[in-house]
Amino acid sequence: MDPLDVVSHLERVKPVYQPVFSAVKHDIIGYEVLGRYWHEGEWVSLGGFFHDAQVPEDFKLEVDQHLLQLAIEDMVEHDMKGNLFINRNAKQLMLESGEPLLTTLHHYEEKGFDMSRIVLEITEHDFDEDFEMLNHLLLYYKTYGIQIAVDHVGAKSSNLDRLRQLEPHILKVDSKILSGVDSSGYQDILYSLSMLARRIGAALIFENIEDAYQLYYAWKHGGRYYQGFYLARPSFSFLEPFSQQPLIKEHVDGFIKREKSLIEERLAHVLKWDQRIRGLLDHWDGPKRVDSFLEKVTGYFDEESFRMYVCDSNGRQISSNFRKREETWKKETDILGTNWAFRPYFLENMVQMRLWNKGRLSDLYSDIETREMIRTFSFPLSDHHYIFIDIKYAYIYDHESLLI
Repeated sequence: MDPLDVVSHLERVKPVYQPVFSAVKHDIIGYEVLGRYWHEGEWVSLGGFFHDAQVPEDFKLEVDQHLLQLAIEDMVEHDMKGNLFINRNAKQLMLESGEPLLTTLHHYEEKGFDMSRIVLEITEHDFDEDFEMLNHLLLYYKTYGIQIAVDHVGAKSSNLDRLRQLEPHILKVDSKILSGVDSSGYQDILYSLSMLARRIGAALIFENIEDAYQLYYAWKHGGRYYQGFYLARPSFSFLEPFSQQPLIKEHVDGFIKREKSLIEERLAHVLKWDQRIRGLLDHWDGPKRVDSFLEKVTGYFDEESFRMYVCDSNGRQISSNFRKREETWKKETDILGTNWAFRPYFLENMVQMRLWNKGRLSDLYSDIETREMIRTFSFPLSDHHYIFIDIKYAYIYDHESLLI
């Protein structure tokens, strides 16, 4: 497909629409505009045209403007509600100071198509261009109500500061990353993105959803919107807004049931450990005999734990470490006197334990010593002393409820 042929025969270029579904009502909240070209008797994707660095940017801009005009006219003609997601790269946007896009949108705004319905998608790779100029242009677009989405977020974790500065309305996450060899490391990036989205008030879209597992992943990780072949393929026509509601609702109902079951199972672990320690409180005789107390506790957590210790209310460790090595508990005295109050939430958790007089289970985290993912169960022995019992990864792995 010759790029010059595409630009010279715009009558052969048509938009197709891929629906974007809502996690709230399971309806279609908008469509992403993609391009197709009639070539040798079939409609072929224009993805290669737009991603080819050798194709002049003004060629791409002309085709994109043509697709945008057809898409808006389609929406107006069919009285379609919702948003229109359009893709632009930074070089295209900065041609003629970004005015071609605004000129087109102003024209259709006069015909009743609100600019706030436009979601302008840029990729995170665009940050490699002149970011300050791009940022100013996007801020200018936002004054007209145009929404900004950043696609392929997480591809470069170093761009989190730029995402914060840009404050887009939407962050798009590629579900295909789940199939990659580095998908486990991507979990940390996704967690950071989820936190950032909450801070700046951005919604998460999970795109390229191709199976039920990826839909579950999107739902579980706070995706507000879903997109992908599993839900609907791009089409020349629009769908009924609630066309896929039964499919999504059925899956989500299953997700909720499964998640509730896992949460109940995890809380049952916490309650069991809480009651187990309460049953040992008669043996707690204060800090002077703390190691003797821990030695007794090890026998009650031999299956679950690999390390335990006691701290005072200021975070200072008043006991030795009791560490399980080769199925035998060993006392390690060199750690005595260290202070753990610098850890996030450490002091807050201790205050909550004291006020509520209940044990707590931490989130999953990577242990500094073993480099394995673990959890810590903690319990108030008194108003000033707290026991910390580290749950080993092997036990967590065998109990799915502890992995969530």
